[in-house]
Amino acid sequence: MAELKKVLAVVGPTAAGKTALAVELCKAFNGEVVSCDSMQIYKDMAVATAAPTEDEMQGIKHHLIGFADPSENFNVVRYCKLARECIDNIISESKIPVICGGTGLYYDWLVDNIQYSDEETDSDYRHSLEKVAKEKGARHLMDELAEIDPETAQTLHINNVARIIRALEIYHNTGMTMSESKRLSKVKGSDIEPFTLGIDFKNRDILYNRINKRVDEMIANGILDEARNFYKKYNGKTSVQAIGYKELKPYLDGELTLDECTEKLKQSTRRYSKRQLTWFRKNDKIRFLTADDFESFDLLCEHAIRMIRGANFI
Repeated sequence: MAELKKVLAVVGPTAAGKTALAVELCKAFNGEVVSCDSMQIYKDMAVATAAPTEDEMQGIKHHLIGFADPSENFNVVRYCKLARECIDNIISESKIPVICGGTGLYYDWLVDNIQYSDEETDSDYRHSLEKVAKEKGARHLMDELAEIDPETAQTLHINNVARIIRALEIYHNTGMTMSESKRLSKVKGSDIEPFTLGIDFKNRDILYNRINKRVDEMIANGILDEARNFYKKYNGKTSVQAIGYKELKPYLDGELTLDECTEKLKQSTRRYSKRQLTWFRKNDKIRFLTADDFESFDLLCEHAIRMIRGANFI
């Protein structure tokens, strides 16, 4: 068997400090960051997706951020292909890949080498589901999916219509649910060995305050102008469903006040963070660090570095 590719990883909810920790790990272990965020991959969405700034990167090279056209049909299969190429290139330069992000689906598929054929498609059936979504709403499709594949339904957001339709299509084409298909594909095994750190909060209010502060910073940093430009250029695309734009659209359309939309954005982001934590907590291989157990973020980073060194992982 080929030698396992050792990678470090930092996962957890939005606004938890994943980028800052990943950068410190890169500095300590000569690494480069491979983003694991399903929205930060897109161009023209830097504010809405809280993509790391040059200052936040601190000179550390970050891969798979802001490169995809929002009109592209991007999916987890394509992400894994590109992420694996990044990992191989980083290792070839005698550096350590540091996966960083909060998209649980992307993380699982990458490190577990999950794969099944996406070749089986039925365009007529897919179009019929898209029509149902427009006429009856995404909830109708989600309810249908929950009946045949509750496990997958629990992991999908109601706004991720494309993924809900894909899950229904897989069942329609193969008679097998998406969750079962993923389990069967795991038997191939993975050539990636991750040392994964998760950031959690004992006091959830601390995380929520960080989220609220981040949203306020997004408003100050120009998310309204970014959203206006984005809707003009990409309206109707999957990426427009990113948290940030859809909550602000009623303000852009003159239907609600900015304060009302900002509060909706904060609420949506807090709910998203709960789903992220639920996803990652199911993985017993992730070593969680409780951020509020440390007097400062610097101390958390120092502890994380000691954990990795103490495990003789690298």
